[in-house]
This record gives sequence, C-alpha cells and structure tokens, in this order.
Amino acid sequence: MVSIYLLFLPLTLLASLGSFCFKKGAAALDTRRFARTFLGNGYLYLGGVLYLAAALLNIHVLRFLPYSIVVPLTAVMYIWTMMLSRAFLGEKITPGKLAGVVCIIIGSVLLVW
Repeated sequence: MVSIYLLFLPLTLLASLGSFCFKKGAAALDTRRFARTFLGNGYLYLGGVLYLAAALLNIHVLRFLPYSIVVPLTAVMYIWTMMLSRAFLGEKITPGKLAGVVCIIIGSVLLVW
C-alpha cells in the first residue's frame, strides 16, 4: 500500500510541469495572431500531455485510495510549483509561501497517518 502513495510524487510533478508549460505557452500567445500562436505553441501541447499523464495516474490512485485522501494529497503539487517558479521564472519565495508549504506537508502527513 505504501507504493501507491509514492505515485503522488510523479502525479503532482507531472501536473505542476504541465501547468508550467501552460504558463510558458500563454506568454507566447499573440492576441492579433491568436489562432496561429495557439496552434503552433509546443508548450501548450506539452502541458496538455503532462496534465493528461497526471490525470491518468490520479485515476489509477483513485482505484486504491479514498477520494477524501487523494484530492487533498494532490496539494503537494503546490510545492513543486513553488520550486519550478523560483528556478525557472525567478519568482520569489515569501515567508507566507513557505508557511503554506509547511501546512501542506503537515496536512499531508496527517491524512496518511
């Protein structure tokens, strides 16, 4: 049963990477040439594929764990998101964000315990 919980690491990382790709893709959109910049935007396609992979893992995990545990544990995605935004977008990690991550970790431990 422990191995099913380990799937939350790739599940949440894939979802966070998908969201990161959507952010990069959105920055490249041009409102005057929206159709062209949307259809030719590799970041948006990659983001969709990563999100789909995360969704498939989520469905698999839902077969074995209660919904009331699976959905809250996907909050781990916010930890990945904060690290990616800092590393690749130069966003600041504030004390409030760190406190939020600590709350997510404590809540996740309490859910599984």
